[in-house]
Amino acid sequence: MTTTTEQLSATTLLRFATAGSVDDGKSTLVGRLLHDSKSVLTDQLEAVALASTNRGQEAPDLALLTDGLRAEREQGITIDVAYRYFATPRRRFILADTPGHVQYTRNMVTGASTAELAVVLVDARNGVVEQTRRHAAVAALLRVPHVVLAVNKMDLVDYAEPVFASIAEEFTAYAASLGVPEITAIPISALAGDNVVEPSAHMDWYGGPTVLEHLETVPVSHDLTACHARFPVQYVIRPQTAENPDYRGYAGQIAAGVFRVGETVSVLPSGRTTTIEGIDALGESVELAWAPQSVTLRLADDIDVSRGDLIAPADDAPAVTQDVEATVCHVADQPLTVGQRVLLKHTTRTVKAIVKDIPSRLTLDDLSQHPAPGRLVANDIGRVVVRTAEPLALDGYADSRRTGSFLLIDPADGTTLTAGMTGASFAAAHDGGTDADTSAEDAEWDF
Repeated sequence: MTTTTEQLSATTLLRFATAGSVDDGKSTLVGRLLHDSKSVLTDQLEAVALASTNRGQEAPDLALLTDGLRAEREQGITIDVAYRYFATPRRRFILADTPGHVQYTRNMVTGASTAELAVVLVDARNGVVEQTRRHAAVAALLRVPHVVLAVNKMDLVDYAEPVFASIAEEFTAYAASLGVPEITAIPISALAGDNVVEPSAHMDWYGGPTVLEHLETVPVSHDLTACHARFPVQYVIRPQTAENPDYRGYAGQIAAGVFRVGETVSVLPSGRTTTIEGIDALGESVELAWAPQSVTLRLADDIDVSRGDLIAPADDAPAVTQDVEATVCHVADQPLTVGQRVLLKHTTRTVKAIVKDIPSRLTLDDLSQHPAPGRLVANDIGRVVVRTAEPLALDGYADSRRTGSFLLIDPADGTTLTAGMTGASFAAAHDGGTDADTSAEDAEWDF
């Protein structure tokens, strides 16, 4: 008989994030999803029931299953990103429930940065609002390939199909203009459970999947082996023991692709070329390794390699540059200004840098570019040009989330200032810039 563990190991994993404006019902949706899919332990449900009773509520408030902070429970809002892990017989899930307040939009960047799908909630009574557009823009910016529009609180508009159709049409047009490759609209009532796990008896006009059914069946690809091979060096291993007097290995996690013994590789940014002499994984020598394995590479030549260097196939190495142009989401309370000195962290490498220019800031209402704003404040999305003190080997973000992204950090206190995505973006495509011509080939966002 197949065990539960064996069944789960055979299923795929989907990382997804929820987002939406304040009081759109994100936490209630997540709670309903966990409750109706039988993913809540008895003691958790009892604790929620007790907390709900103490607040004067007759029925258990399922939003409390995700709003873990005391401040969240007292205010009935989500402040931090709440991660939940659950599974059904068909798929395993890692869920990030992100906040709805404008000042916490940066938390969505954290939650959606590794997501394959984003669920954007809209209150059926309010329709698409500015924060809805902001969340769609962040999902597009982060190359989340699947977006679900969950039109919530349909029970409060008498389950009217025209209300749903109007909201779905407006959001789909907006998200499609950002280049989101797949948008699925689902009418729901998280409080009543309509179309969350079970189909709704009140909306016979809707023939699509429930939220859980879509989550279980949406195609996701975790095949990083087809991507450009990249290996950021995390640590140099030199035991210098009697058993291994000359051992020198370079340890790290393969960001993408496959590496093989005997393959010719380049060490960047120096550009020195050598071959892979050996690969060690879990204490044993192997002939090949692939993402996202953590391994140690041994090189044939004794060349200078240190933490922060990038090892890549010699015939498929990324460009090395000191001028970084990217689309960013500013996440710090303090603004980012032209001329500001920062640290740029890219994979395992951190270098000094200076903000040379902020060419534009995105206006979410009509996707126009506000030229030369001079600064970006918290939750702004814009383009920046950064000059680094040392060369970096960067891919375009559309090709690789791992090696195409970076952080700008305050050198004084280590505060994360900005999350950046290099290369083409929806902002460049709409701006008519040089990256616009690459939008077609990136349309599928398959990485």
